Amino acid sequence: MQAQGPHGGAGNQARDTMRATDDEIREKYLERAIRELNALTRELQECPHCPRGNLMPVLGSGHPQADVMLLKHAPTVSEIEEGVAFYGRSGMALMKSLKRLDIDPLAVYGTLCAKCPVSDPALAEPGCVARIVEEIAIVQPKIVVVMGPDALASLDEAAVPLARALDPAFGVIQQLTPSIEALYVPNIDDALDEEEAKRAFWRAFRVLGEWYADLPPY
Repeated sequence: MQAQGPHGGAGNQARDTMRATDDEIREKYLERAIRELNALTRELQECPHCPRGNLMPVLGSGHPQADVMLLKHAPTVSEIEEGVAFYGRSGMALMKSLKRLDIDPLAVYGTLCAKCPVSDPALAEPGCVARIVEEIAIVQPKIVVVMGPDALASLDEAAVPLARALDPAFGVIQQLTPSIEALYVPNIDDALDEEEAKRAFWRAFRVLGEWYADLPPY
């Protein structure tokens, strides 16, 4: 039997080739997600039906193929000013919570159901709100963290393909679709100034840390 050399010869070469192929596939999927999110951004910015005037829509941010998608219903003033979801106090609070749960922020994508920067979310263009379906399809998260009853209602009304209606049970991992789970928690914006509300949010949100720790390694 011939020696295979210091690196295992053909066996290691095959494994290296397989790893390279897997990396290339992941890179292609990431490039496609970036292109599709950029296209969605342009379409939202050019929407002729939105009553937002000269203001820009409040867009999602984070990794284009995140494991975790954070979903709120509508933007706050600071989010409208910056045009970015989870900008300001809620974003800072969530960053602290993610760090406490040992969740990599690079594995997270945050967005809104109503991206229109209007005073009353009910004035948001329904077609725009429905595009959360497209956003979920692009990012393909493993779990969606739904924040508050308005976001829960919007997600149910959006009719994500193969989705089941979620129970309004805080801190319970549920199956949203065959490939996506969901965690329902209180709205982070309502949990910033009152201690009991903060505790209620944390009790539900910390379940995400247990879920994340159980993810299989890539």
